[in-house]
Amino acid sequence: MVALPTLPNISISGTLLERGLRSLVGAWRGIAGGDETAQLARDGLTDAKDAERLRALFTECLEARGGEVSARARAAALGRLYLGFDDGGKKAFLQVLANGFAADEVALDKAIADVQRAAEPAARHKAQRALRAALTPPRQRLLTQFTALPQGVKFLVDMRADALRFRKEAPELGIVEADLEDLLVGWFDVGFLELQRISWNSPAALLEKLIAYEAVHAIESWDDLRNRLDADRRCYAFFHPRMPLEPLIFVEVALVKGIAGNVQALLDQAQPVIDPKDADTAIFYSISNTQTGLRGISFGNFLIKRVVDDLSRDLPNLKQFSTLSPIPGFRKWLEETVTEGAPDLVDARSREELSHALGQRFAKGMLPTLLKDHAWTDNAALSEALKPVLLRLGARYLLSTDKKNKPLDPVARFHLSNGSQVHRLNWMGDRSRNGLKQSAGLMVNYLYRLDDIDQNHERFVRDGTIAASGEVKRLADL
Repeated sequence: MVALPTLPNISISGTLLERGLRSLVGAWRGIAGGDETAQLARDGLTDAKDAERLRALFTECLEARGGEVSARARAAALGRLYLGFDDGGKKAFLQVLANGFAADEVALDKAIADVQRAAEPAARHKAQRALRAALTPPRQRLLTQFTALPQGVKFLVDMRADALRFRKEAPELGIVEADLEDLLVGWFDVGFLELQRISWNSPAALLEKLIAYEAVHAIESWDDLRNRLDADRRCYAFFHPRMPLEPLIFVEVALVKGIAGNVQALLDQAQPVIDPKDADTAIFYSISNTQTGLRGISFGNFLIKRVVDDLSRDLPNLKQFSTLSPIPGFRKWLEETVTEGAPDLVDARSREELSHALGQRFAKGMLPTLLKDHAWTDNAALSEALKPVLLRLGARYLLSTDKKNKPLDPVARFHLSNGSQVHRLNWMGDRSRNGLKQSAGLMVNYLYRLDDIDQNHERFVRDGTIAASGEVKRLADL
């Protein structure tokens, strides 16, 4: 049995990460074995000699001596070793993996030459298969062995998250990170994923993860969560069969009358619950990716379409599908645009009104300073004077593109690529501290009009066309 470092005591009942780690270590305790692994667990990775010992363990795993039970034991021992290390040990573990176990260059050159020489279709097919095998680095075969263990897929997802974290200070880990991404892209194809509705009756462990993973509008309490899962609310998530209680991405939906423009009102627990059959609009107000290790593997576009299909089938009374979305890059863009001296940011009438509200002459360079102090929201005159300026600039930002002809805002890129249109900007749509910091309180509705989704998507992908309502185009005054 492998003796691993004792996990630290946890003052409370433990965070999700700590409990997940305990669960994983416990699940593999009865599988693991190997005296050499136990010694490394005790000593840690401190010098070149330790790295060579670890390299030998990797090689032993790849040689696959013994049967399936032995292979699982070796993989479990290595996995428990990795989980027991601190960040320094994990980085060293991944560096050993990165600095060896690449594709054999000699075998690769031979396989390429064989493909080039092969003339007959059968011979060429055989040579191509050999080339594919030669292109697969041994480290990928080693990593794949963890999938035979309980929660092994989740282990590899978290390992990639570690590699992404360490890559800035250890660029060589980009090799391991890329190998893990190659594996995960295949395993997490959307065809393998299951869409599930999450309700208040879902397992408590899953509900707790919703609270922890919510990345857009923090869930403040169990009462807040219950409100978000009430009769006039929906929550859907994609799951992988090998990670049944780990949502990969989830979307929260409010069933309302008319298009909502304020997230605080939407989430107000004092608001009466309406009958879903009386709603005419589904508002997608929060979409959260949960697994850092799956960064770059997109599920969101499929999630939106599947949820729209499900809601349309279950509630035919729904006529509109819209988001209530943040504009996370607006304030940063505004500050940069002001710094660069862009013209026509504030028109003459707005300058006059702002000067009057401030009691001094207004200059456009004052905008970032005014917005930095959130006190402006409590000054009725100043807030009213800023409103047309910020709405106009917010619309201009959402309709602007970068050098690659893509929308500047990341949330806009996501929804527009899925076939929505920029429908409406909402003044003081999010008065939270984060909402004011990111977008001066502005929020935007992206409208998914069912008859236009495919056309909007095709035009966006083909030539970067941003679909927008006449109201937003007039507001941008471009």
